[in-house]
Amino acid sequence: MTDANGSSFVYVTYIRTTPERLWSALTSPDFVQQYWLGVRPEAEWKTGGAWKLVLPDGRVGDTGEIVAFEPTKRLAIRWRNEFMPELKAEGWSLCTMEVEPVGEAVKLTVTHAMEREGTKFIGAVSAGWPQVLSNLKSLLETGSVVLPSREYRP
Repeated sequence: MTDANGSSFVYVTYIRTTPERLWSALTSPDFVQQYWLGVRPEAEWKTGGAWKLVLPDGRVGDTGEIVAFEPTKRLAIRWRNEFMPELKAEGWSLCTMEVEPVGEAVKLTVTHAMEREGTKFIGAVSAGWPQVLSNLKSLLETGSVVLPSREYRP
């Protein structure tokens, strides 16, 4: 869901797993690469740590800094696109992932926002997050992804 001014995107999903297993899925580079369409994170998994996403061809897709790191609860990343000049020019966004146990499942809320209104970047992540999170849910629940890796073009 995108807000009226286009400056934030929120996605909520429920996954049949534990908070610990979901947290590991969010922070394990090998596991992330399986569901994030071939993209691999490289990070210092701690508050203040550097973070980046490396595309399947080796280019850096996004960079940032981890601004909140609360294992099994909350991960927030100050995030900027690096490979598309028009998105990079829009500046920094904030992506927050909140993990909350709900019975036999876990509620995952991803909020990606920018202070600017009507950004192309939020439009881009609004298309990407549903694909990534559908793959994450499927991989954790069934052992396989819904969508395969893809090519990233500038």
